[in-house]
Amino acid sequence: MDTTLSRRGLLRAGATAAVAAPLLAACSRTPAADTGGGDKTFTLYWNAGHGYDAYAKVVRKFEADHKITVNWQKFQWPDLQTKLTADIQAGTVPDLVEDDGSGWPVTYATSGDALALDDFIAADGEKVGFPHDWQDNALRNVQYRGKTYGVPLHLTCNLLFYNKKMFADAGLKAAPSTWDEFLSAARKLTHGQQHGVALNSDFGYSSPWILQNGVKYWDPSAKQVLTPADRAAEALGFQHDLIHRYKVSPVPVASSDYEGPEKLFVANRVAMMLSGPWDFAPIKQAAPKLDLGLALPLSHTARATSFAGSGVFIPAKAKHPDLAWDLITRLTALDVELAATAETGMTMPRKSWAANATVKADPLVGAVARALAYGQSWPNGIAATGKATEVSDAWKTAYESTILSNGSAAQAVTTFRSTAAKLVGG
Repeated sequence: MDTTLSRRGLLRAGATAAVAAPLLAACSRTPAADTGGGDKTFTLYWNAGHGYDAYAKVVRKFEADHKITVNWQKFQWPDLQTKLTADIQAGTVPDLVEDDGSGWPVTYATSGDALALDDFIAADGEKVGFPHDWQDNALRNVQYRGKTYGVPLHLTCNLLFYNKKMFADAGLKAAPSTWDEFLSAARKLTHGQQHGVALNSDFGYSSPWILQNGVKYWDPSAKQVLTPADRAAEALGFQHDLIHRYKVSPVPVASSDYEGPEKLFVANRVAMMLSGPWDFAPIKQAAPKLDLGLALPLSHTARATSFAGSGVFIPAKAKHPDLAWDLITRLTALDVELAATAETGMTMPRKSWAANATVKADPLVGAVARALAYGQSWPNGIAATGKATEVSDAWKTAYESTILSNGSAAQAVTTFRSTAAKLVGG
């Protein structure tokens, strides 16, 4: 879901003018020295959808302050990772890289290709607010063996979208808070050609349900996936039953397109869905009169949701590591976060961002800010195994066999855990 984060949300007009005073100066500290041996070109790899004006302004100031030219290259996520991998093999790497939030810093740290940031943090952390001003659970995918290798740049999460008019028509006065309330509401909202909810064909949308039942996708101490297994089967089974037992959700269509629920939602065919800020703009564009409600993540054994986002890290052989750290502090400053939110609706990892009055007042972005307090890392450090992709593929198979093909949730979890154990050696 990380690649969806370039899709713009909505923030009320005039938010930029209402932005509070910056938490820190644009430049947190002056780098001790140009470690690039006189090379005055700084190479920055970035996601193609994240070249915001707010960031361009920071880059221009960075260039002027350090009398250096930034070679700002923008890629789609798969192309960025392919290019970076080739660069590492060739021994010529960029100075700073945006990652997709899935654990790249940890992956590259295990091979010695990401730079530990702990010396920078020890010198500047208190001044720039890192990590204490970042959401508590947002750092899991940038830390490895007690060291920190990246800094979260964007942070968002799944939460419950609902149609307020449909709720009112059904006599429902409030959004559901628990699984039981959710099922009850979905049943009341299902009639004729209308369903109470639409689950997603994309297996990534299973993560909030799993986390809400107190399950870890990856337990690094035990080297096991989906623990405890019985709760994982219960969570997957609940999703299965919404479709195949209670019939409050249509059967998702097998597709690489995660937008199925959103299309049904704007067509008034379903009353609820799980999504995030990436769907704000499409909903507003397709159904401007839809009375959209946003609720906190649901609770079963825990109130939880899964984080998505992006981050930045410095390759181990970067020519300008000091300058790279300086640019990180500029790009993640509170005033820059707020400017990027005002420009695009992107949501951010700082606690002070979530507490900002303008953010809290916005009905959409503010709802995400409140939900972030319940966010958890879904990968939970699995990138350190070097098998994250293979394990993810196995979970995709398990999800689709249950949700799309009406298979046994318990059997799918058992098969998945066995496959994963062979991959990671647990």
